[in-house]
Amino acid sequence: MSNEIHLDAIDREILFHLSRDGRLTNVDLARRVGLTPPPCLRRVKRLEEGGVIAGYRAVIDPVALGRGLEVLIDVEVSATDRNTFEAFEATVAAYEEVIEFRRMFGRPDYFIRVAVSDHAAYEAFLTGRLSGLPNVLRLQSHLTMKTVKTAP
Repeated sequence: MSNEIHLDAIDREILFHLSRDGRLTNVDLARRVGLTPPPCLRRVKRLEEGGVIAGYRAVIDPVALGRGLEVLIDVEVSATDRNTFEAFEATVAAYEEVIEFRRMFGRPDYFIRVAVSDHAAYEAFLTGRLSGLPNVLRLQSHLTMKTVKTAP
């Protein structure tokens, strides 16, 4: 988010509603936040141009894509030089199964979220791709029992 944009209560209300339903029409959004459509649209455009609204997307059911098994992986690497980290990050980020990838402060070095079809697909991903990468020191998998909350 840009530090130059001041968000007032109406901007925050617009963001609240759009974060829950990015397909709201401007008329519906304006009604919900107590504005007429023209000033509402101007605010939305200002938020988009300022980088506060970074984009819109569809949320897809992973089961419909054949990726119903989600696994969280803690990864520790043995290298500390920048080139090794960057090479590791570029390789892992390119994997289709990886749906979230974060470098962490402290241990573990990385947090990876993958979505695959089943346990056999996860084993193939882990043994065929991730564990064979240079400088991978330790991997710890966490299988999701139940998703309690996700971002809207």
